[in-house]
Amino acid sequence: MCDQDHFDQDEKEYIARGLVTRKQFGVLLGAGGMSMMLPAVANAVTVKESEVTIKTPDGEADGYFVHPATGSAPGVLLWPDIFGLRPAMRQMGKRLAESGYSVLVVNPFYRSKKGQVAENASAASIDDVRKFAQGLNETTHMTDAKAFVGWLDQQAPVAKHRKIGTQGYCMGGPIAFRTAAAVPGRVGGVASFHGGGLVRGTEPNSPHIQAAATKANFLVLVAQNDDQRAPQDKEVLKETFAKAKLNAEVEVYEAAHGWCPPDSRVYNEALAEKAWTRLLALYAKL
Repeated sequence: MCDQDHFDQDEKEYIARGLVTRKQFGVLLGAGGMSMMLPAVANAVTVKESEVTIKTPDGEADGYFVHPATGSAPGVLLWPDIFGLRPAMRQMGKRLAESGYSVLVVNPFYRSKKGQVAENASAASIDDVRKFAQGLNETTHMTDAKAFVGWLDQQAPVAKHRKIGTQGYCMGGPIAFRTAAAVPGRVGGVASFHGGGLVRGTEPNSPHIQAAATKANFLVLVAQNDDQRAPQDKEVLKETFAKAKLNAEVEVYEAAHGWCPPDSRVYNEALAEKAWTRLLALYAKL
């Protein structure tokens, strides 16, 4: 849920409760906007990285592709939160590549703006970027997912004999769900971190219903404040996945919406690292 009013209230509450500190709030180092550094990967592999352009039915999308320097590895499509493609998301993608994956981090707002939509995600208002998110919908989610997965499958560093993983943060959560629905035979693992709008009633186009029609494994980590506003969603997700006989881990974390990206105002390193270990466990099954 990308609601700026709630976000500001939650920030104050989580400071008061000692669940995050001001030091954790998306400290940006230097004028270049370098995000906080993530913990190093044990036994990290050497990677290659590049800025890429992907053709889609609606134009050309910009993205960041990073992968092990040698051999091939399972592909991963990473959907950013509402603040889009930026140094923090590149850092998260690179860390995953250092763990043995070929990762494409996309700019979901390419139809409106290339590159970074907010200069400083930790200081930006949701209102500054909401207009970009409002330009996306179920149709764009599906067409982009097919285009991006198709692009990944054309790249030599992507292992074609292994399933692809996809993960999303905030608004990227439902897009990751729909990615699995768009290419159900290709996606093997889906992760949503503080995803907003995963459950949208009982209509067939609700992301959770579309995702349940796939054969993927799911990791759904919910922010505590999101759960407080929609406590039934986690139960709906559990019941839906169980009925579909899908392997799904659904858990509420005692953290605020947005706790995973290192440039978030409510970044929680300890719980972000817990989420990271669960992500690696999910992708180990690809």
